[in-house]
Amino acid sequence: MVARALHLVRHGEVDNPGGVLYGRLPGFGLSELGKQMASSAAAALADRPVVRLVASPLQRTRESAAPIAELFGLEIATDDRIIEPTNRFEGTRFDFGASLLTKPSAWPWVVNPLRPSWGEPYVSIAGRMLAAITDAFASVDEGDVVLVSHQLPIWMVHRSLAGEKLYHDPRRRRCSLSSITTLERRGTRFVETGYADPAAAIPRTAADRGAV
Repeated sequence: MVARALHLVRHGEVDNPGGVLYGRLPGFGLSELGKQMASSAAAALADRPVVRLVASPLQRTRESAAPIAELFGLEIATDDRIIEPTNRFEGTRFDFGASLLTKPSAWPWVVNPLRPSWGEPYVSIAGRMLAAITDAFASVDEGDVVLVSHQLPIWMVHRSLAGEKLYHDPRRRRCSLSSITTLERRGTRFVETGYADPAAAIPRTAADRGAV
C-alpha cells in the first residue's frame, strides 16, 4: 500500500520589503498576508485524509506548514530534498529579463539558460524532488501526504511528469503562492491530477518577487 495522493503546497507570501531574491537565505518568514494564504491552503485540504506532513527546512515553508499541522494534528517533518535551489543572485534585486543587458557582471552566470548556469541544474532539482516524492508515497499505508516546498521545485515536478522540457520561461510558471499541485500514483507512474489556487480569493496585494 502507498499514499492515496500527495499534495505539493507552495509557501505563502514572504516578508521581503527589499524585493530581493531570497533563495536559501535565512530570516525570510511569512508576511501577515502570507500567513492568511497558508491558512487558505490548509482549509482547502480540510476534507482530505492527510496523515503525513513534510516541509523544506526553510522558515517560509515551515511556517506555511503550521496551519496544516494544526488542522490535522500532525508533526512537521523536514526533507532537504524539497528545498529551494541554489542561485548565484541570492540577496540581490535581480530580474531575468531585458535588464540583464545593463549588468555585465551577471553575464557569465546567464550564458546557458538551458541548464541553468546561474544555479542548480534543472535536472538535479527534478531528480531530488521525484526521489522525495517516491519516498513520501511509500512512507504511509493509506491517506494523503503533503509536501510544502517552493515554486521552482514544484514546477520541475510538473514539467517532468508532463514529459516537457525542463527549460522554461520563469515568468510563465503556473505555481501561485500557497497553490496546491496534487499527484497520484498509477502503477509505477506519478500523475498530476489537480491544481488549486486557494489563496486566489485573498485580495492580491501579495508580492511574489523572491522566487528563484
